[in-house]
Amino acid sequence: MTFEVRTRSLPGRPAAIGAAGPFTLVVDRPADGGGDGLGFNGGQLLYLAVAGCVSNDLFREARAAGITLHRVEVTVHGDFTGDPAVSTEVGYDVRVEGDATDERLRDLVARVDAIAEVPNSLRRGTPVRLRHTEVASGTG
Repeated sequence: MTFEVRTRSLPGRPAAIGAAGPFTLVVDRPADGGGDGLGFNGGQLLYLAVAGCVSNDLFREARAAGITLHRVEVTVHGDFTGDPAVSTEVGYDVRVEGDATDERLRDLVARVDAIAEVPNSLRRGTPVRLRHTEVASGTG
């Protein structure tokens, strides 16, 4: 399956709506950074992608292992430094509660850490490249 996501700025505003199929969220910068302060910035979305992937994979793998999870909390930490800014090391913490022994829950978290797609993409340095640019000048 190929994924496609898109952002489209709101008319005359720096804020944008991010979409993946029928799902949307607001993408923006803080007001003191030239945005409207209405939504996630790119760095937050990167770290949220890690958290979301780990959370989703915990539920998927728990189901496959016959474990019922009652609560999953994933907290991701990182920062951006340099010029151009790049992410520092990304670290994450997991809290999981479910109908299994502590050992089975720890094994579940370790399995997901080894197979989660987004963290592994970052770990392996997935290339990112600009494919196409389309411009429209207002000056004719």
